[in-house]
Amino acid sequence: MKLKSLDIGRLSTKNNLFLAPLAGFTDYAFRSICYEMGAGLCFTEMVSAKGLLYNSEKTKDLLFTTPSDYIKAVQLFGSEPDIMEVVCKSEDLKDFDIIDINMGCPVPKVFNNGEGCKLMETPVLAGKLVSSAVKSGKEVTVKMRLGIERGKDLAVELAKAAEDNGAKLITVHGRYREDYYSGEIDFDKIAEVVSAVKIPVIANGGIFTKQDADLCMEKTGAAGVMLARGALNRPWLFSEISGRTVKDKKSVIKRHIDLLLQKYPDKYVAINMRKQMALYLAGLKDAKKYKIKAFEATTTKELKAIINELNL
Repeated sequence: MKLKSLDIGRLSTKNNLFLAPLAGFTDYAFRSICYEMGAGLCFTEMVSAKGLLYNSEKTKDLLFTTPSDYIKAVQLFGSEPDIMEVVCKSEDLKDFDIIDINMGCPVPKVFNNGEGCKLMETPVLAGKLVSSAVKSGKEVTVKMRLGIERGKDLAVELAKAAEDNGAKLITVHGRYREDYYSGEIDFDKIAEVVSAVKIPVIANGGIFTKQDADLCMEKTGAAGVMLARGALNRPWLFSEISGRTVKDKKSVIKRHIDLLLQKYPDKYVAINMRKQMALYLAGLKDAKKYKIKAFEATTTKELKAIINELNL
């Protein structure tokens, strides 16, 4: 794919290769790694608008950023326009440049609360959420799916509602709610959204190699692509798509640890990195053995010793 800067309202990204908001993973440290690997824009993990309204410290911790977030982009989920407006104008989000509204999360606790992908069934309400966020003066984007179930496409109508109410960019995950994260990506349906609106459309889903990114761009005509699970265990995928080679992948993983240590105590980092280590180890020779060792580690020194043993 051809890398190029993208305009999101008054903002311009470094390129059109984005990192998706991923709950439990896209914290400041992982975003920093992805930027270093060549990402053009990274989003915080999904943040509850109500959690911010009610001053949840755990929710606010998700908002921590560093200078690597040269454009600060937060993803919010919620279904109440008045709350969305208050939160977007709040002191908590004063430093953020982009508000991305989640209209694609398929998990039951979000969907059954009228949030995430459920909003695709109510484009008028979705539009009101966008217009409420726009009142903050920040650039607003939307992430969605193709619909709830196959045969009932909702993305074009929702995309138009988002654009009409002030959204400056849309990301489309080329699956339906019923698919969750499996199954083939429907390039044609993403292409329909691209054709239906004037604002940039980013294609998301099923990108695990440079070839996947190239094919997605060719088939959809999208303005760019967004990596999700494909980047979790291989953040250097950004470099590969950009045409660069990362020779020392062990240093990338250790850098991830060091970034977390800038904010959190050693033992917390060692334990918190376990889920990420499981991803970094996926597919490697003797992965099970190293995973057991990683989950027994209680210091980052132990984790780094394990990393040094890996055949990467």
